[in-house]
Amino acid sequence: MKTPLRFLALLAAACLVHLPAVHAAEPAAAVQKTRLVLQVSDDDAKKWNLALSNAHNVQADLGKANVDIEIVAFGPGIGMLKEDTPVANRVEDAMADGVHFVACGNTMAAQKLTPDDMVKGLEYAKAGIVRLMQRQQQGWIYIRP
Repeated sequence: MKTPLRFLALLAAACLVHLPAVHAAEPAAAVQKTRLVLQVSDDDAKKWNLALSNAHNVQADLGKANVDIEIVAFGPGIGMLKEDTPVANRVEDAMADGVHFVACGNTMAAQKLTPDDMVKGLEYAKAGIVRLMQRQQQGWIYIRP
């Protein structure tokens, strides 16, 4: 009887000795960025300024390196991404801070807009609403300011 108990005790001790080494060999879990997608579909400078302020505040609170932010514009909201709008400078500043802007191709075609009419550096999606759906399926947090 002593031999099996002694064997079990030695086995348990050996496992405890090797446990920290096994645990230390596991890679640290990668920290995933917070991903936020904002919808702007209103032709209203106040709404755009709210969305831009929201993006800025999220970056300030979480840190620019810890968050991916995308603002998707379609419908009447696309007009605020034109070069000559009251918020064009803020859009450019937000882009410089790492915020991505996506313009809806369907809306641009309907309004006869081309990339030459728009703030430089935008991304384009065939359908803005589909882009929002895809981002939500990918786990992005969705907000409509």
